[in-house]
Amino acid sequence: MAFWIFMFFMSLSTPLLMIILGIFLTKKPPAKISSYGYRTKLSMKNSDTWRFANVHCGKIWLKFGTIFLPITAIIMLFSIGKNEDAVGKLGSFLCAIQTIPIFISIFLTEKALKNNFDENGEPKFFSSKDIF
Repeated sequence: MAFWIFMFFMSLSTPLLMIILGIFLTKKPPAKISSYGYRTKLSMKNSDTWRFANVHCGKIWLKFGTIFLPITAIIMLFSIGKNEDAVGKLGSFLCAIQTIPIFISIFLTEKALKNNFDENGEPKFFSSKDIF
């Protein structure tokens, strides 16, 4: 049972971190282009792209974390009483699946950046005041 408890909390760690970081990036994105946050070439062009990318990525992580947290908990509850090998494989599978939204968030955030800013980081369709 101790291994199941360990795997239960390990499988919930990724969605929990996505929720926590999603809230943090959405509500209080890093003010300065720094060593933490959503760091890509386009997101770091200027403060507008930096803020936009961090808020956008945070919203995606918050949504995915909120979806994955209860699903993971329910799936893991069905493994109570199973042998350690089965619990380990299920927990590892869930952790692997939970990394997919991280890659999806990169794709979606880069697409949103390219749709809203040119290659120099200038807004395409609106003034920088309209971003937020």
